[in-house]
Amino acid sequence: MPIVNDDDGRRSVEASVEVPGSPDQVWQAIATGPGVSSWFVPTTSEERVGGTVVSSFGPGMDAEAQIIAWDPPKRFSAESVDDTGQGPSTVATEWIVETRGGGTCVARVVHRWFADSDEWDGQFEAHAYGWASTYFRMLRLYLTHFRARTCSAFDLAAISDLPPAETWRTLKQAVTIDEAAQRADSAGGAPELSGTIESTEITDPDLLTVRDTSPLVKATLEGLDGEDPNLLLRLDEPAPGLAHLFVMPTGEQTMVSVRFFLYGERGMDVASDTEGSWSDWLHRQFPQQEAHR
Repeated sequence: MPIVNDDDGRRSVEASVEVPGSPDQVWQAIATGPGVSSWFVPTTSEERVGGTVVSSFGPGMDAEAQIIAWDPPKRFSAESVDDTGQGPSTVATEWIVETRGGGTCVARVVHRWFADSDEWDGQFEAHAYGWASTYFRMLRLYLTHFRARTCSAFDLAAISDLPPAETWRTLKQAVTIDEAAQRADSAGGAPELSGTIESTEITDPDLLTVRDTSPLVKATLEGLDGEDPNLLLRLDEPAPGLAHLFVMPTGEQTMVSVRFFLYGERGMDVASDTEGSWSDWLHRQFPQQEAHR
């Protein structure tokens, strides 16, 4: 997953994952608004060349891109423009679905941008690290256990004035963990939660290197003695689904994220109450600037 630097100034980084499903099933999960919203972030897509894709990463954090290639169920590419000066002016993100034997496919994402320096490399390394460590694992879990089921999702965020390590310890008070059984249950005072801990362990040498080369990843892990401030659960309660709890630095503060994906009729029945309970808990732990996303 190293940064590839072409002679013409085009730079790129990619990540991939093998997942269960036919090309059509994988395409639905990575290329349609309802599919992406069922395991990643709330997304809408016009699903055609020239159409718009909008992904919501939080309040005031909508990412908009225009589809420049659309070839279902094999490949699509979308291009975003940044005029804020906080990143490359244009970034193209390409998704590719490749058939494998045994009823599986490889989903590959490639980020491409033009730059005459390595100024943005650490940022894109962090993107690839996030795909490999967490989001692709969520995609695999969705396709394995919850494919095509109705999803009721919510995403809560808060801001902490503490560094990531201290913020993570506070967030982690929501659960008690049985290391031997790899199970997590809600701790006293936290809303109902019970599920299996899914691994986010990184063993790929290139990804391990990113922990030292990407400023964002390095800052996120600082002071944690090797622990990853990132908990991924396959839920039994309050409904079948996924939960993702994590923290990451944003300048001098730390962002806290609690994300739930609840599936089926039971998920629909409990989603509103679950969101309200976790919003209240999050506000008590981080009362400064709790925000709904």
